[in-house]
Amino acid sequence: MDRASPVFVISVAAELAGMHPQTLRQYDRLGLVSPRRTAGRSRRYSMRDVEQLREIAQLSADGVGLEGIRRVLGLEDRVSELEARVRELESALADEMLNRPGRRVFAAGTEGEVITLRAGTRTRRETAVVVWRPLERGDD
Repeated sequence: MDRASPVFVISVAAELAGMHPQTLRQYDRLGLVSPRRTAGRSRRYSMRDVEQLREIAQLSADGVGLEGIRRVLGLEDRVSELEARVRELESALADEMLNRPGRRVFAAGTEGEVITLRAGTRTRRETAVVVWRPLERGDD
């Protein structure tokens, strides 16, 4: 069984989360925790849902309102999606580097141009100092 498997009926999920079943129904109506439904339309909660219910209880105890809780949960879901995407891109990059050793690397030049580099080489860094002074009023 994984965390996302919908296995708990509402009474068991409520007990695991330390809540009343009616609270779970209310959270479902509000869209805070949306369990899967069986063919007969009864709710089935996963361990992930129970963990989310516990988090809602903690946020509520800390004084966060339901709309704030909805936003926190949405942002946490977005972070999870982005972390998965980063892992996917890192894996693709690692595969590309293994499959194409010695490929060229690119960098941006000082004027925005693309500079081609051999793998393992670095660009020359400019050591010039640039002084910027804002225009005085009336100099426009």
